Amino acid sequence: MNIACVPTKDLIDSASKRDGRDPASYFTSAVADRDTLIATLNRTNHAMLEGKVLLLDGVASFTGPHTVKVVAGDDEITVRAETIIVNTGSHPANLPVPGADGPRVHDSTTIQHVDPLPSQLVIVGGGFIGLEFAQMFARFGSQVTLLEAGETFVPALDTDIAERVRNMLEGEGVTVVTGAQVTSCDETGDHVDVVTDDQTFAADAVLVAAGRRPATEDLDLTAAGVATDERGYITVDDQLRTNIDGVYAVGDVNGGPQFTYISLDDNRVLWDTLHDGPRRRDDRVAVPATTFLDPPLSQVGMTMRQARESGRSVLVATKDVATIAAMPRPKIVGQTEGVIRVLVDADDHTVLGATLWCIDSQELVNFVSLAMRLGVRYETLRDGIWTHPSSTEAFNEVLGVLEPLT
Repeated sequence: MNIACVPTKDLIDSASKRDGRDPASYFTSAVADRDTLIATLNRTNHAMLEGKVLLLDGVASFTGPHTVKVVAGDDEITVRAETIIVNTGSHPANLPVPGADGPRVHDSTTIQHVDPLPSQLVIVGGGFIGLEFAQMFARFGSQVTLLEAGETFVPALDTDIAERVRNMLEGEGVTVVTGAQVTSCDETGDHVDVVTDDQTFAADAVLVAAGRRPATEDLDLTAAGVATDERGYITVDDQLRTNIDGVYAVGDVNGGPQFTYISLDDNRVLWDTLHDGPRRRDDRVAVPATTFLDPPLSQVGMTMRQARESGRSVLVATKDVATIAAMPRPKIVGQTEGVIRVLVDADDHTVLGATLWCIDSQELVNFVSLAMRLGVRYETLRDGIWTHPSSTEAFNEVLGVLEPLT
């Protein structure tokens, strides 16, 4: 809530509404609005704890398997508990090249308060976080160059959809470079040169969006004997138990999918672990994900490539959003970019996956995910009675054009 999902989406929304206003002053105003929102949400959340939870605000570290020291300035307190839950999250990963610790090089947290708005921004990393920031800063008025180390742009997507996303970004002024392995970030005084194997890109600021690492550096896990994996994430079983009895880890810090809603579900699993309930991590099915481009890009389950590799008999339906007559909402709001693709098991007619790149896809994907969890046949979605005009109506039309996946 403080540095990731909510504040970045607030900035993304602000960027989409600039409408020709002065980039620098508008960005400053947008950041101030972002900070006001987060402060309001923090006050609300803290108010929920009053009278129920003792909140110790400081830096915590283990001093033993069941003792934790909390330090805030000159104050220090040690707490002992038979049950300890670690939920410290993750940080942006560092770029392991010379100059990556320079003053003009940012991560996804610090770039939100970059001052001034960079005229030229280089983003290192073409994953989903990089894509969101690329479109956002381009709309704020920066000249954005996106560097992807791999030769393939967004390999998690089907090739045709990835190409369309790339075309959209380039149409908004983003320069996309694949096969760009950064070797150094050289500070020159008035800018920074981002150097790859064969090119140099000048920038006022650099955003490193090259993965994340666990937020465990201050915890002194060795003092508690808590085991970690080769990446530094706390090792847990499917009931979120560490190797130390009574110590649990939930959310990003345990190395699972790094989404807020997975952290929330981890807490449901943990509740059942502590109260002899049935939930486990391995019973999760059809977990969705959304990249908040405009329009948003959402996925759940299989892509076409994965469906082919599965050896199943599969049906696929694909339609451009602009051509879906039963879905007038995109035309009403003036956002007809995108495509909807749904994959179906040809034998039992259950849904295997979907890629939804369209307005409201962050809502539609939850609908598809629920259908997958319940084992609903695709006909239920195709023949459903949905409100009008709504994005959900797309299923009435798209699922009517299924054909064998070749």
